[in-house]
Amino acid sequence: MERLLVSEIIKKIQREDCFEAVSEDNSFTLKIDRYVPYVCGAVHDGHQFRKELWDKCLHTAYDRWFEEDPCTKDFIASHPIVIAGRDSRFEYDLNRDPENAIFETAWGKELWKEPLTEAEKNESRNKHAVFYTVVHALIKKLEEKFGSVVVYDMHSYNWRRWDREVPVINLGTTNVDNERFEKIIERWRYSLSELKFPNGLEATSKINDTFFGNGYFLKFITQNFKNTLVLATEFKKIYCDELRQVIYPEMVSAIEKQLQQKIKEHAGQFYSMHKTDA
Repeated sequence: MERLLVSEIIKKIQREDCFEAVSEDNSFTLKIDRYVPYVCGAVHDGHQFRKELWDKCLHTAYDRWFEEDPCTKDFIASHPIVIAGRDSRFEYDLNRDPENAIFETAWGKELWKEPLTEAEKNESRNKHAVFYTVVHALIKKLEEKFGSVVVYDMHSYNWRRWDREVPVINLGTTNVDNERFEKIIERWRYSLSELKFPNGLEATSKINDTFFGNGYFLKFITQNFKNTLVLATEFKKIYCDELRQVIYPEMVSAIEKQLQQKIKEHAGQFYSMHKTDA
């Protein structure tokens, strides 16, 4: 893995180089093993938190972990193109628009002991902007090369805060073109319902049951690229103990191994159905 300036990353994308890099500011990673018409993303995988903010933050490291999406990069690590955040969403949230990416309160609790300075906020805003500069360059290159692209936007969610039964996988689709992509969205939902887990848990999958696909990553790509479908895919945190902060490696491995094939198959179906749309 290389450490690269954003300008160097963009030049490599434009030349269609294959590479694996961390951004110069250490805020995100991008791997491109080969150029294919699909991308896997994990914007909430990160747990890094700038040291100069530690003493200002009221939330503990566990509080932050609880609301992050650990292991979501692991789920998709084997795929040819993977982009993932490294910083905690408590510093800035890549799935919120730039104006609202820095929390003042988080999940009903004040976040800061004292207000952040504009300089502190700007450092985080700059990292948010750099990430989306690279996302734009990446999707632009892929649409130019392939015509149509599908993005698997991987997340996880805390099922214990719900007072009803919730699906193991939720797809949020309210901000994509459902009329155009209805069939391929349903194929993704059905494919995920076929997942097999070590403890025999049924892989229930639903659309817009718990989350609706309102994230900025999805909206940014959808608004800027007419031939790219973003599939906001939320896994219930069955792969960890939310209360004890324990990861279940056998569950993470089972999800990752099955997604190796399922994403590849679904991306092929998407491209065969929509490559002539562009």
